[in-house]
Amino acid sequence: MIFDSHAHYDDKAFDGDRDALLSSFPQNGIEGVVNAGADRRSVWKTLELAEQYPFVYAAVGIHPEHVGDMREEDLEWLRGLLAGARVVAVGEIGLDYYWDQTKKELQKKWFAAQLALAAEEKHPVVVHSRDAASDTLELMRSEYGKRPACIHCFSYSREMAEEFLKLDYRIGIGGVVTFKNAKKIREVVEYLPMDRILLETDCPYLAPEPNRGKRNSSLNLPFVIRQIAEIKGIDPQEVEEITCRNAKEFFGIGTGA
Repeated sequence: MIFDSHAHYDDKAFDGDRDALLSSFPQNGIEGVVNAGADRRSVWKTLELAEQYPFVYAAVGIHPEHVGDMREEDLEWLRGLLAGARVVAVGEIGLDYYWDQTKKELQKKWFAAQLALAAEEKHPVVVHSRDAASDTLELMRSEYGKRPACIHCFSYSREMAEEFLKLDYRIGIGGVVTFKNAKKIREVVEYLPMDRILLETDCPYLAPEPNRGKRNSSLNLPFVIRQIAEIKGIDPQEVEEITCRNAKEFFGIGTGA
């Protein structure tokens, strides 16, 4: 069974067929999906999806692109949501310097605040980090430490992966690993121990080959599984089973956590 550790089924790209698509997952081997919120609207929609579908779980948090108008009240709002039985993580939180480098300090402030919230409430974090490797590592090392974390949609070097693994973090691997120009990520996968890998789509984005450029969904994960299996020299079924187990352990699903 397949577990998608990071998706955005609240996205408008799924407005036309969301229920039909999600309802098809159990018969297509999709055991679980964690839908990650990014702002208030998407967090509410994520919670609705987690209530509607027994295999969908919620991560709640404010994405770095949306921290511009974040307030202290938002932290308390998130704290209240973390008590929900379907909420398994704080996310998607982090740093993104790709589009706008003028708000670095603001991003770091609210990233640190949400890390502290997760630590206090004993929830894992799902971290977005784009063009911000050093700041992400430094801040997590100082403010969060060796608590459960996944660096989702990992885009950095093997050397940076080594640093995150020193903190016992998981690494999210998705469709990019199938791209022809993805040598760096394939090197990361080759290096990573299997028990550190979480499978993800980040859908509707980053569909794997041969569907690159199209709307992504959890149904595309077998392409990612086969690529990881080829890199690691193991059977795809083993990749599927290990990554599913990794996700359930990380999010505390079915473990009594």
